[in-house]
Amino acid sequence: MSRIDRRALFTSGAAAALLAATGTSLSAAPQPGGTLRLAVPREGGFLDVVARGALYHTLTEIAPDGVLRGELASKWRSNSDARVWTFDLRSGVRFHDGQSMTANDVAASLLAHDLPENAKIQHVTVLSDQKLKLELVISNPGFPYLLADPAFIIARAGHIDAPLSVACGTGCYQVEHFQDGRRFRATKFERNHKDGQAGWVDQIEVIVIPDASVRAEALRDGYVDISALPDPSGLIKRGDFRYLPSQQEMALATHSGIGVPKVIGKRVALDDGRIAERWWRV
Repeated sequence: MSRIDRRALFTSGAAAALLAATGTSLSAAPQPGGTLRLAVPREGGFLDVVARGALYHTLTEIAPDGVLRGELASKWRSNSDARVWTFDLRSGVRFHDGQSMTANDVAASLLAHDLPENAKIQHVTVLSDQKLKLELVISNPGFPYLLADPAFIIARAGHIDAPLSVACGTGCYQVEHFQDGRRFRATKFERNHKDGQAGWVDQIEVIVIPDASVRAEALRDGYVDISALPDPSGLIKRGDFRYLPSQQEMALATHSGIGVPKVIGKRVALDDGRIAERWWRV
């Protein structure tokens, strides 16, 4: 795990202390509109992490308040030994191509994933357009929690490995431009089922800048709103910035006008890769 990976795994307590120190209210409501611009390094795959978090959803998610919730699933239940699981899907969910999400899309996506041994699926039964049954090889009471991993996306017809330039998910944003290893731009998907709950900005832009000092300069001069940085070099006394999780152990620096949720996801870097849909402009 790289240095920035470790430092990105900060806790909600650290985020709360940071916000208190900067005078930002934890209860401040997200503000819609604007463009969120990020600068990230080339190493670590951060461009792809942010892009996938913007373009796709999973069956379940660890919500900003830290609680396991349904995302594309509305509810779920298991048999007595937690080996057979039934998932009800949210109605009215659409992919970026306008097609409705069905249990067939979910089944194809899950079967295409390389799930860990304790979550291998032995058999899938599509019960209806909005319901499916999954029979695991072995019992796993934590199966819904595992499905919140951002790696286990749901894609149109199960095309989970489609190039991001033509990705078709149910995410809050749909791809406008993707250049592998260099740049990503996406616009808000207006018919998204999370509208009013996530996906606050109108557009998300991510640019790869290999040199940390140049990323700091881009943030300092206002070309980006957020930079992945190992330290505050080039920023101190140059403007009004916040350091996440702290100035001593930082992974990101932002302009003070960027809002963040009460809980910052720590399973992977950049707020579980969901920074595009969870952060906002104040």
